[in-house]
Amino acid sequence: MEANDEHYMQQALKEARKAGEDGEVPIGAVVVMNGQIIGRGHNQVERLTDCTAHAEMIALTSAFSTLGSKYLMDATLYVTLEPCVMCSGALYWSKIGRIVYGAQDEKNGYRRVTGEQSPFHPKTKIEHGVCADESLKLVKDFFASKR
Repeated sequence: MEANDEHYMQQALKEARKAGEDGEVPIGAVVVMNGQIIGRGHNQVERLTDCTAHAEMIALTSAFSTLGSKYLMDATLYVTLEPCVMCSGALYWSKIGRIVYGAQDEKNGYRRVTGEQSPFHPKTKIEHGVCADESLKLVKDFFASKR
């Protein structure tokens, strides 16, 4: 774990809270390069009526736009919940250098489909567990409020 991982995960958690306030599943993401946030996103599936409007996808699109590039080899994605298979595919094609996620997602995370085999680019480094309890609590509280 790098020194700033918790700081940037807190930024992703801010994005997740925005999603929750909008009635979306509270998942947030930020893309960081050279100590700067170059992309932010939170779930907007309901708002946009688009099943692909996941936090990671929105943060990636923002980062691509900021850089004017489709590759993020020197960037890190911080996301509050383990990416799904769809987002993993986008992360693969972005060639992102590093992925840091908070909580594991036993139901919809990429590991449910891929097992321990990584769906990401071979050079992508993966870390998890940063602010995991806080990330998971947001999601659990959201779904508890819906019941």
